[in-house]
Amino acid sequence: MNKNELKKWVSVLPKVELHLHIEGSLEPELMMTLAKKHQIKLPYANIEEVKSAYNFDNLQSFLDLYYLGASVLKDEDDFYQLMWNYLLKCKEDNVVHVEIMFDPQTHTERGIGFDVFMPGFKRAIQQAQQQWGQSCLLIMSFLRHLTEQSAIETLQASTAYLKDIIAVGLDSGELGNPPEKFTQVFKMAKELGLKRVAHAGEEGPADYIWGAINALDVHRIDHGVRSIDDPQLIAHLIDSQHPLTVCPLSNTKLKVFDHMQEHNILTLLDLGLMVTVNADDPSYFGGYLNDNYHALIDHLPIEKHHLEQLVKNSFNASFMTTEHKQKWLGEFNSG
Repeated sequence: MNKNELKKWVSVLPKVELHLHIEGSLEPELMMTLAKKHQIKLPYANIEEVKSAYNFDNLQSFLDLYYLGASVLKDEDDFYQLMWNYLLKCKEDNVVHVEIMFDPQTHTERGIGFDVFMPGFKRAIQQAQQQWGQSCLLIMSFLRHLTEQSAIETLQASTAYLKDIIAVGLDSGELGNPPEKFTQVFKMAKELGLKRVAHAGEEGPADYIWGAINALDVHRIDHGVRSIDDPQLIAHLIDSQHPLTVCPLSNTKLKVFDHMQEHNILTLLDLGLMVTVNADDPSYFGGYLNDNYHALIDHLPIEKHHLEQLVKNSFNASFMTTEHKQKWLGEFNSG
């Protein structure tokens, strides 16, 4: 298959996405519409200026824009619209199952509670499930630049909605906020029966991946590309098959790698790690799930068997029931 044939082939495959921040799917058009609706003054005169602002050069400058964008999300319908727009994109990209991260503290710090955003999210998810069978789980992420006490209070505030949440996660600025900072709240989440994931080894060192595994007892590592710096960690990840939810376009946009040709996802895959492909914050990083696969095809010596393995890894690394996984993998193998 040539590159164009590979792109067409992977585009129509049933796929899974495991590392997606719903607030990071806020497109400039919706940002401007909601700002106008709520009479919020943004430092942009038009959509073109918003798009040009997306040319940030590091994680912190992205996060500053990310939190500014989230400020336009005010009422239940805003959160419904945000989720609905992303789920429509899943339908377009044939993402049959998605595990979506949301950041409660981004909203509760602004006085907007679980009783506002959760009903909005749930309405969109239920509608997509009813209309085309979309499968969707929610991951509640804690902001690591805030205190562990704030994370504990967030977990406590979520009690009425835990039946709608599959896991907790850890995101935001990695440097200076090691996983060990959140040992207690992750232990509490485990006792509540929640699964655990954590961002580690993107801008932070390989040691943070060890911390996520040992201190937080995570099921998956979000990003994890810095694992390549530690041979012992690589050996452990091959043995344990802890999945890495790698986000290629995000990694290049944030200069984890200067160019996609330098990305190590293929190296990690060939070593035997369970790596997966994901979009992270697609409206900010220049593409949704198919766009990430296409970027790998354009810039790396990736072949059909690599793409097959990446897609299968995503199903296997998901929190779907075993029966649900087997159904999709069975279709994949017979296709």
